[in-house]
Amino acid sequence: MTAFEEMGVLPEIGKAVEEMEWTLPTDVQSEAVPLILGGGDVLMAAETGSGKTGAFCLPILQIVWETLKDLQTGKGKMGVKGVVSQKWTMSFFDRGDALAVSPDGLMCQSRDPKSWHGCRSTKGVQGKGKYYYEAKVTDEGLCRVGWSTLAASLEVGTDRQSFGYGGTGKKSFAKQFDDYGEVYGIHDVIGCYLNLDNGVIGFSRNGKYLGDAFKIQSNLIKSAFFASVVLKNAEMKFNFGETPFQFPPSDGYVAFCKAPKDNMVVSTITGSSTGAPRIVQNSPQAIIIEPSRELAEQTLQCIVNFKKYIKDPSVREILVIGGIAAKDQISALQSGVDIVVGTPGRLEDLISTGQLSLTQVRFFVLDEADGLLNMGYGDLINRIHQQIPKVTADGKRLQMVVCSATLHSFEVKKLAERLMHFPVWVDLKGEDSVPETVHHVVCMVDPRKDAAWMKLKRHVQTDQVHAQDNVRPGNNTAETMSEAVKLLKGEYTVRAINEHNMDQGIIFCRTKLDCDNLEKYLISQDRENRNRNSKYSCVCLHGDRKPQERKANLQKFKNKEVKFLICTDVAARGIDVSGVPFVINVTLPDEKSNYVHRIGRVGRAERMGLALSFVSAVPEKVWYHSNCSSKGRNCWNTNLTDYGGCCIWYNEPQYLADIEDHLNVSISQIEPDMKVPVNEFDGKVAYGEKRRETGSNYQTHTAQLESTVKELAALEANAQKIFLNRYYGKMNLGNYIK
Repeated sequence: MTAFEEMGVLPEIGKAVEEMEWTLPTDVQSEAVPLILGGGDVLMAAETGSGKTGAFCLPILQIVWETLKDLQTGKGKMGVKGVVSQKWTMSFFDRGDALAVSPDGLMCQSRDPKSWHGCRSTKGVQGKGKYYYEAKVTDEGLCRVGWSTLAASLEVGTDRQSFGYGGTGKKSFAKQFDDYGEVYGIHDVIGCYLNLDNGVIGFSRNGKYLGDAFKIQSNLIKSAFFASVVLKNAEMKFNFGETPFQFPPSDGYVAFCKAPKDNMVVSTITGSSTGAPRIVQNSPQAIIIEPSRELAEQTLQCIVNFKKYIKDPSVREILVIGGIAAKDQISALQSGVDIVVGTPGRLEDLISTGQLSLTQVRFFVLDEADGLLNMGYGDLINRIHQQIPKVTADGKRLQMVVCSATLHSFEVKKLAERLMHFPVWVDLKGEDSVPETVHHVVCMVDPRKDAAWMKLKRHVQTDQVHAQDNVRPGNNTAETMSEAVKLLKGEYTVRAINEHNMDQGIIFCRTKLDCDNLEKYLISQDRENRNRNSKYSCVCLHGDRKPQERKANLQKFKNKEVKFLICTDVAARGIDVSGVPFVINVTLPDEKSNYVHRIGRVGRAERMGLALSFVSAVPEKVWYHSNCSSKGRNCWNTNLTDYGGCCIWYNEPQYLADIEDHLNVSISQIEPDMKVPVNEFDGKVAYGEKRRETGSNYQTHTAQLESTVKELAALEANAQKIFLNRYYGKMNLGNYIK
């Protein structure tokens, strides 16, 4: 297995890379390749020659090929009659360009802070009956939800074909906004009622019916009505009744998805009439923009080199630059293309004339972004981005990669903030720091003070580096203390999970063997405790697991089918899961920057996170297969590397000191009971949720100080009265002092 395959790269691509004498990935490739493979948006700051072109070309080529393979084998087909599935969902097609729909079709999101973007459901109802669905606000922003016909605009409530209820407490029809019900926001559940028997539409908030909102006009009563939403920098989740409602309706209303077949209507707005994703020959999956033709040519050549062993299906690439006859490029586009590498001018010409379609674009890459912006292409980038669907027909989210030597420039920061989706920074030029949303602590593991390891009836299986040593309780040799540390770290992991009621977390181990052993131990904990709720359910992610298993395991974790993902540093770099509340470092990394990457898995998207690290107070002997001919496979040579073996003594206190020096902080230490002291940070948050604002605006500040100000004013008035009475009392002026 090549070093690139260890990051999840296909063996065929790994072979081509190896032939190019790329033995090891560069720093930027080690960071960015797994992140892009994991589905995230990435910002890269790296100098020329750092390998950044390979950092984005490798994963993009792989994902493009995998998508083509899925289509070839039929996995990429969608449901019948052009509907995404037989389930009732929001439509991937009947939506605004800047509105994203989750793969299951039940979550809608728009990150545009300036404009409204809407969406309708794939199915509707017509004729008669009383129907209900729920929409939950899952993030801050502006929302309006309701019912509309297919003739309505996507901005529900702004024409004479739709009826909406907004978060500001207004109902709307034909751009007329009237007071109705109550304002609503994040975590509120809005119930949407449609009564076709008497032509009435109404809404509820958290189960409280707010009264009839609209009387459906006679010209619309026979129309088909669809669930509709419009969002501005907001997110909503829908439930059409295939899962239990949070606030079940009464009075004869039935779930939207339970509509009788005779009253159900399928949307005619689909991506295809055959039910499969529409293949547009002149629409690529990836567009890579370079500031110069020379860079474009170099990037295209990289793709050609990387795809040498990629066959059946083949990936088609094209260079779109000036100096080449446009008719040749148009002919190539019409024959079919998967990846386009080009310069801004020629790309704009082909897009504006319709020769290059953007309907299937999944990757949008800006290489040398600072150069593109300095050359005045900012508006062009915005126009192209606006035309690209934010979710593809098969439910994949648009991914952006931005490369620049000066990521910290104001222009690049603003572009990333406007166009990208919670991007991960791969900055090899800046300084590492821990975000304010991450609370990180360490727990010292000292078997000389904690003798619990001597009494364990069941324990984690260790890595067998001490299999030939005389380790036993009462024997205080370095080897015995090292083995004790390994046992205690397994117990501390379980203790941390229990103490903090962890329902989702990432656990980092130093080696693949450690990951496997901990996975077995946590699973055994569930069996031993007969825990039906799978309190310790987990999966592994590392290079020895097959690609399909790694992909499946990561998906299980993302879907919260398991609670814990156990992984190594290399495998974890591709994880893109927002809102993870906990990280456990079973062993500190020997690379300072890896500590930041590990604990950075929590605290994303402004969610608060807790990172716990176990630090052995005594030296721990570990595997180190740096010079091993088999790279650790079936190797049990427990001699130290200085004596031809594959083990070293690991000095975690020194690594901790290096990390603290690197971050210029002192990391708080906790006791083995795993209790984290309540302080200004964790006393005001719940891990996995957004941090509550400790600051306040003027109105809130005034309200907080109102009682204190009144008390101070009364004391001051009283003090003045006492002074005046004493000073002027002899002059009989006291009567004038009130």
